[in-house]
Amino acid sequence: MKERQGIVKKIIVCLMLCTAVILFACGKAEQMEANSKIPEFVLTYAENQAEDYPTTQGAYKFAELVKKRSGGRIEIMVNAGGSLGDERSVIEQLQFGGIDFARVSLSVLADQVPKLNVLQMPYLYTGSDHMWKVLEGKLGDDFLKSVEDIDLMGLSWYDAGARNFYSSQKPITKLEDMKGMVIRVQESELMMAMVEALGAKSTAMVYSDVYSALQTGTIGGAENNWPSYDSASHYEVAKYFTLDEHTRVPELQLASEVTWNRLSPEDQAIIKECAMESARYERELWREREKASEAKVRAAGCQVIELPSEEKARFQEAVTPVYEKFCSDYMDIIDAIVAAGK
Repeated sequence: MKERQGIVKKIIVCLMLCTAVILFACGKAEQMEANSKIPEFVLTYAENQAEDYPTTQGAYKFAELVKKRSGGRIEIMVNAGGSLGDERSVIEQLQFGGIDFARVSLSVLADQVPKLNVLQMPYLYTGSDHMWKVLEGKLGDDFLKSVEDIDLMGLSWYDAGARNFYSSQKPITKLEDMKGMVIRVQESELMMAMVEALGAKSTAMVYSDVYSALQTGTIGGAENNWPSYDSASHYEVAKYFTLDEHTRVPELQLASEVTWNRLSPEDQAIIKECAMESARYERELWREREKASEAKVRAAGCQVIELPSEEKARFQEAVTPVYEKFCSDYMDIIDAIVAAGK
């Protein structure tokens, strides 16, 4: 009797093992089938930052989410490190459909959509919370839609932190310290005008040349955010970092209108949803990267100067002519943005 019961138990165990193996094999087969499915769309994404940069990681998250939620029908290939060209050429390729998606800075887009200059105005926000309150509301939606006039689709905002001045020769502790100092800026008329309104001399320079220019004294300072100050090693040759937060300019995740019109309304909804989710992911990565970069440069012995509120107000007053020059047609929007921070 006991022998018979033992045989029955062995049979039951074998059946259970066989069932588990079959279920596992079926699951693996389904997974392999999904992974081997040929996508309906293979689309390109241009990103000019390095692989480990928050905006690049946001792009990869976007691609991952789209592939998953489209059931593998839409695959987005992220091309980092500027491999598809500089931002100006990327925008041109987006406009005729040569590139499908990209993350670009507003300074380049504003040449074609002057309204975007509003978001680059110096000392516009009281802080990060103020900016996101604007961007995530009706005003932000209106700015996203404004790029449709140049055959692009605005998908979401990416964080790029606040830009601050840093110098190699002396600390910037008050407005008078800016006088006569040569400051490197982006190739942007607005940024050049801002630096000159503060009493300094502006010079546009390729970013890769800034380190040596600071080291040799060709320039006395530059301006950028914490992660860039760290990753480009500018803190090694410009040890004075002044927290003035003169600009807090977000960046845009874009789609080509040509590509957008090829997609069904359902796929457009997936793309938009994933773009928004990747933006929240990127914002969190940015906060973490800022903290890590600040800790690193402070540990390296850099002097971080925090401007008193009354001194920062003097900087803000000095750049009033920049508003008049670049945004005289949009002062109502600027007033609405300022009001949102009160």
